Amino acid sequence: MSRDIHQERSAAPAASTDAVDGPVGEPVLELDGVVRSYATETAVEDLSLTVGDGEVLTLLGPSGCGKTTTLRLVGGLEHPDAGSIELRDAAIADADDGTFVPPERRGIGLVFQDFALFPHMTAAENVAFGLDDWDEADRRERVAELLSLVDLAEHGDDYPGELSGGQKQRVALARSLAPEPDVLLLDEPLSNLDVSLRVSMREEIRRIIDETGVTAIWVTHDQEEALSVADRVGIMNDGRLQQVGRPERIFERPASRFVASFLGRTGFLAAERQGDGLATDLGRIDADRVADLDATHGQVVDVLVRPDDLRATPTNEADAHGTITSRQYQGPSFVYRVETAGGDTVHCLQNHTEVFEIGQPVRVDVVADHPLQWFPRE
Repeated sequence: MSRDIHQERSAAPAASTDAVDGPVGEPVLELDGVVRSYATETAVEDLSLTVGDGEVLTLLGPSGCGKTTTLRLVGGLEHPDAGSIELRDAAIADADDGTFVPPERRGIGLVFQDFALFPHMTAAENVAFGLDDWDEADRRERVAELLSLVDLAEHGDDYPGELSGGQKQRVALARSLAPEPDVLLLDEPLSNLDVSLRVSMREEIRRIIDETGVTAIWVTHDQEEALSVADRVGIMNDGRLQQVGRPERIFERPASRFVASFLGRTGFLAAERQGDGLATDLGRIDADRVADLDATHGQVVDVLVRPDDLRATPTNEADAHGTITSRQYQGPSFVYRVETAGGDTVHCLQNHTEVFEIGQPVRVDVVADHPLQWFPRE
């Protein structure tokens, strides 16, 4: 018989701001020094990562960064050239001793971006596909449970061609969950859906993952999607894991310029350490408003400022910090690009009623209610 698919997720301890990078829950999946190369290109390099029980980890990064290759290595669709992968303390791949458990024996479910449903099978038959070793009664019960879970109880007899894109994705998800995998891998699961469906479907998939309690790795190129569905986010670039942590930690405390620049709209404000603060084109920033500031007197650093950290106010040229050089209307808000007197470029998020003209002089105030991140000047 299948386990109760409406079970509670494993309770995860609340993380403090100083302990947010570790896995949520007890370790289930561990990658240690994993490498995967093709000819002269290294797709994944020295990747070490632990995923906790019941955790949703998203992997995010630019095209070609290695995130999908990582998923394929975990799923058994690729062999590592170095390093090892363990699932519940048992090796499923180890380049040193040649261990390699085939995909069908790993206890890992895969959800592909193109759904990969069998067009000649009904929704119920697709869900039941991986349950050949179950007895008939248990198989029927499991399929009914899962179709109910994904809100398709009335569509079990429909063929894929009769279903919408969102319904197809839910069938694909139910099929991957049917054998009760230890880990669920989702490769760009929403990329083939209309933009209008993506928000509702990512919420739906997260709900289903929560109700089943399965551990999941979710690969996406969509930053909003990655940040909104994850317990932790891993940022990859050039085959390396740049940073992993809770979404708010990654966004507010990026570990490198790459992570800072990759997530959201980013501005860097040149700042010189002077006494107990920083002198910038926008005025003085007190040191206690900057995270872990240890710059020496006279040292120039770059302070990370995002649009919601700043607010622009029209003023005269004599009192201005900079000039509006462009604007982007986003419905509820405008994002204005401001070039400061010293040549820095920053962005300000303003209410949609605050309409500034290109070339208008403005004062810019730092209104962030969190410590600002900084980086040594390049």
